Amino acid sequence: MDVFQQSYHWSLMQVEYATDIVFRSATTLKPLYEQLTRESVLSIKAEHIATFLGRQIPPQLAQEIGNQFSTRIEGTCIKHRFGKCAIKMYDKFGTVLRIETTANDVSFFKHHRKVEHRNGPPTWANAPVKKSIYSLLDLRDIMRGCNRRYLAHLSAIDDIAAGVRALDRLTKPKRKDGKTIKGINFFDARENALLRALQNPGGNIVGLRRADLAALCGKLKFSPDKLSRELRRLRDLGIIKRVAGTYRYFLTKIGRAAIATACRVTQNTIIPALA
Repeated sequence: MDVFQQSYHWSLMQVEYATDIVFRSATTLKPLYEQLTRESVLSIKAEHIATFLGRQIPPQLAQEIGNQFSTRIEGTCIKHRFGKCAIKMYDKFGTVLRIETTANDVSFFKHHRKVEHRNGPPTWANAPVKKSIYSLLDLRDIMRGCNRRYLAHLSAIDDIAAGVRALDRLTKPKRKDGKTIKGINFFDARENALLRALQNPGGNIVGLRRADLAALCGKLKFSPDKLSRELRRLRDLGIIKRVAGTYRYFLTKIGRAAIATACRVTQNTIIPALA
């Protein structure tokens, strides 16, 4: 009886390495993810993609390089391509931010390894990764480095998620003591007049009283009762605060920022666009 010994050679065709950042809730991740995808599409250039993947762009580029934003059933995904490799970012299950490096040809990556020669002894050199399962440990370190470089770039982007949550809190109705408190409408003429009155520089020193605000509102008159109710609403929404033991009001930090931004956007963008 003849016995044949069969041998196998295992090679790598496609490799992926993912880094997951888990958030406490989808409410926290959603605004941050929307900002990150928008900034990634607008700001990440070809040289950035090459840097993430540990490569340099050759003088005569023969490989495709670019960004792609796609919408799937599971959600949205941004993908940065360089030849047969890519780095992706997407939200998973609404609470996981996943950074994933993929390679359809692992020889795209280079590392310092032992190189065999037909003539002469082997030498150590910076060479393409072999398509062998024995390269998996080295690929893990290389692709993890790609993910970390991409995350380092994302961490340098200003986080406006807190501002998104603040705007949502100011403009949406709020429940307190069994009552519904109406959110702020920055484009309503009467509310806009009251908010601008609260911006009066004199209020920064000693605060503003109800009588001061009534005078500053100009033609849009508020009755004393109506003005008291509006001030109470602004306090409940966190736009103003009252000095203890007095009837003087100051803008809070979030109130000052929100009003200043609404005025700037109205004057510099909306009005010129409609003119």
